[in-house]
Amino acid sequence: MSSKLIGVGVGPGDPELVTVKGVNALRTAEVVVVPVMDTGERGRAEATVLHYVPEDKVVRVVFALNERTDRGRREAAWDAAGARVAELLTRHDSVAFATIGDPNVYSTFTYLAQTIGELVPGTVVETVPGITAMQDLAARSGAVLTEGTEPLTLVPVTAGAAVLKDALNGPGTVVAYKFGRQAQEVAEALRETGRIDDAVWGSALGLEDESIRPAGELDGGPLPYLSTLIAPARRDGTRGGKL
Repeated sequence: MSSKLIGVGVGPGDPELVTVKGVNALRTAEVVVVPVMDTGERGRAEATVLHYVPEDKVVRVVFALNERTDRGRREAAWDAAGARVAELLTRHDSVAFATIGDPNVYSTFTYLAQTIGELVPGTVVETVPGITAMQDLAARSGAVLTEGTEPLTLVPVTAGAAVLKDALNGPGTVVAYKFGRQAQEVAEALRETGRIDDAVWGSALGLEDESIRPAGELDGGPLPYLSTLIAPARRDGTRGGKL
């Protein structure tokens, strides 16, 4: 029988936001792989997983999660990580890979699954959805993501602040991920498009150092890389106005 690789979304950091199905997948798998940076520090995925499975079941695999400029170094890290997981699949019937948020939304897992498909043909790949940072921030801040016919646009600011500005000029709610390093550009885009008053940002959601503040308080200083921004759609305050 073919081995199975399961991408499990473990949410944005709060261990209580892992779904029942996610917990069951982690506990049923023979091993649980967690991604770590080459600095070796414990990441959110690993910290969350350890609330539900014993440490001796967890396998730490180094990914170049913080590499944005050296493509060669990043590709070499991907190859090494893929080879390590492929080796685990030759010895175990089921391997779970824990990823923050959802495994199908800007996740490390998608790249790993592609690599495994090449290294271990026939591997069954499944995913278990997870709570995303935008859902958690909306719940903690009271921001409504969508109403009626409003669209929802999700933008990774690693693509550039210009992409975010284009989205802000459009209709509906805009969510920005990974903008900590470009906080000043994000604040400028919000002000230029008249979207800053209702916008909110958050980081370390559900953790001890959680921070949730109005986007108007952004002063251009550095923010955590995994910061999340919600700029709600322009609304007139009437109930069902966008139906």
